[in-house]
Amino acid sequence: MAVPKGKVSKARRNTRNSANFKATAPTLVECPKCHEMKKPHAVCKKCGSYKGETVIEKKEKTK
Repeated sequence: MAVPKGKVSKARRNTRNSANFKATAPTLVECPKCHEMKKPHAVCKKCGSYKGETVIEKKEKTK
């Protein structure tokens, strides 16, 4: 039966485990209407369209 020779410190343990957790950039696609970058399969935050149809009406800010 395998028995560890000594206690593994937290720093050594975390260094070994950190190789499995890499941050990746989010996937982005271009909106067909306004050409802004957005998440795939989601409503565009700028123009409010999804699959070519306007699903959210955006209000223009006036001063």
